[in-house]
Amino acid sequence: MASSKNIVCVSNTTWEGFYTKSTVQLMSLLAKSNRVLFVEYPFTIKDLIATLLGKARAPVSRMLGLKPRIITKKSTFNTDVYQLILPPMLPFAAFKSGALYNLLLKLNTNIYARSVKRAMKKLSMDGDPMCVNAYNSIYGNHLLGKLNEKLHVFYCYDGPDVRRYGEKAEIADQELARQADGLIVTSDFLADSMRHLSPDVSVVKNGVDFKLFNAHSKSEPRNTAKKKVGFIGSIDHRFDFETVEYSIQQLPDYEFEFVGNQMNKEVAAKLAKYPNVTFYPPVKAHEVPALLHDCDVGLIPYLCTEYTKNIYPLKINEYLSVGVPVVLTSFASLNDFDGIVSFAKNKEEFLKAIVDEAEKDSKERILKRIEFAENTSWENRAILFDKTLEKYLANK
Repeated sequence: MASSKNIVCVSNTTWEGFYTKSTVQLMSLLAKSNRVLFVEYPFTIKDLIATLLGKARAPVSRMLGLKPRIITKKSTFNTDVYQLILPPMLPFAAFKSGALYNLLLKLNTNIYARSVKRAMKKLSMDGDPMCVNAYNSIYGNHLLGKLNEKLHVFYCYDGPDVRRYGEKAEIADQELARQADGLIVTSDFLADSMRHLSPDVSVVKNGVDFKLFNAHSKSEPRNTAKKKVGFIGSIDHRFDFETVEYSIQQLPDYEFEFVGNQMNKEVAAKLAKYPNVTFYPPVKAHEVPALLHDCDVGLIPYLCTEYTKNIYPLKINEYLSVGVPVVLTSFASLNDFDGIVSFAKNKEEFLKAIVDEAEKDSKERILKRIEFAENTSWENRAILFDKTLEKYLANK
C-alpha cells in the first residue's frame, strides 16, 4: 500500500455485529500501513435509555465516559484500529420540523466534531488527516472541514435506502457526493447513477475474507439424498418472499435453512409453516463458513427495486469462496459473475436454477467458483481503496 496516512473513518455502522461490514473490513486492512481511527455509529440518548431498559445494546459506559471512549480493536486481519465511541447524541431524525431538525443536528455535529478532534489530538493524528465518510452523509455534510482534514472522501455503499433512512438521507447523500473531494461506490450501476453528482466516481466492490471462508471450502459436491438450500442474512424489506415460497412449495424434499435476523416477522412466519424450512438465529461472521460448507445451494433472493439495483451483495463472494453454487434473482446488473452464478428473472427460473445447481454440481464447477472468489479478496479491495485515496489527494 501507499505511504502511511492518518485516516479518520466517520462510520454509519458499528464495529461489532453479526454480519460482515465492508467499512470494518477495509479499515482493518488499511490499518496495516496507516493509522486508522474508526468513529462508531452515533448512538443517541434514546439508544442509551433503551439499553438501560434492556431493549438495546448500546455501549452505555463508554458513551458516558465511565470507561475509555477510545480503545484499540484487534481486527480479524491482525491489525490494530482505534475505535471511538461518541457521547450520546440528541434524537432528531423523527422531527418533521425543518428548524428543529436542523437545530438538533447542528448541536449534535458540534459534539461530534469536538469528540473526534479530541481523540485525534490524543492519538497524535491531528496533522492533516484524511477523512473517509462511510455512508454517514447526514453528519458528513456538516463535518466537512471541521476536522482539519486534507481530504474528505465519501464511501457510498449500496446507494440511498429511502425506506430505511428517509428522504433527508437521500438528499444528504447527493449533497455530500457533490461536496466531497472524492466519491467511492460499491457497484458499477451505482457509479453510473451518481456520475452527475461528482466529477470522479471510483468503484471499489465488496470483497470476501477469502482465507476465512476458503478454510471450509468443498472439494466435491455433497453425497446426500436431501439437498440443502441456505440463506445467510436478514429477512427484511428486500427479501423476495413469493419467489422463495414458490421454490419451497415445489421442492418438498429439499431442506431450506435461513440463518439471520428475521426483521420481517410476517414473512418469516409464513415460511416457517413449511416442514422443509428451518430458521436459525444470527451467528458471528467466523461461524458462517462452516454453515455454508453443508449447503448445496446458496440463495440471494432480493426484490427488484430502485434500491436493490445498486447492490453488490457481500454474501455472493462468501458463498463462492466455499465453493457453493449461488442462485440470485436478477435484482442488479452483476456482469462480473456471468457464467459463475445463476440469475433468475422470475420464480420459475429461480426454481429451475436451484435444481440445476444442486443436481449438476461438480468438482470442476466448485474449483471455478473458488478461483473466481480468490480475486475478490478484501486484501485486493483494500489495495484499490488505498490507491484511490492517493489519487484523490494528488488531484486535489
